[in-house]
Amino acid sequence: MFRRAFWFTAGAAAGVWATTKVNRKLKQLTPESLAAQAANKAVETGHRLKDFALDVRAGMAQREAELGEALGIEEPVDRGLPAQRGRAALENQKQYRKHYEMLDKKHPYDRNEDH
Repeated sequence: MFRRAFWFTAGAAAGVWATTKVNRKLKQLTPESLAAQAANKAVETGHRLKDFALDVRAGMAQREAELGEALGIEEPVDRGLPAQRGRAALENQKQYRKHYEMLDKKHPYDRNEDH
């Protein structure tokens, strides 16, 4: 009698465990969950690329300092954009912003309208 109760309980516990595992896996495979996972991976990859770029810049600055010291050059190098390029970039950004604002005013994207 005790053996039967033991095996019944063990079977019920295994069934509950398997059911919860399957349900968790099914929730992970829903489109919303997959989209969230992809977004998280993209953000994580972006952070890794940013860290890599910062490491490369630090290495470049260190190497330039070493070369400058070896060649006897003590002038700091300006890292900013030249004035003309910076101004052009700002103007392009303003033009794009105006263009997209104009599009939003002309075409309100109402998904409830009948076609």
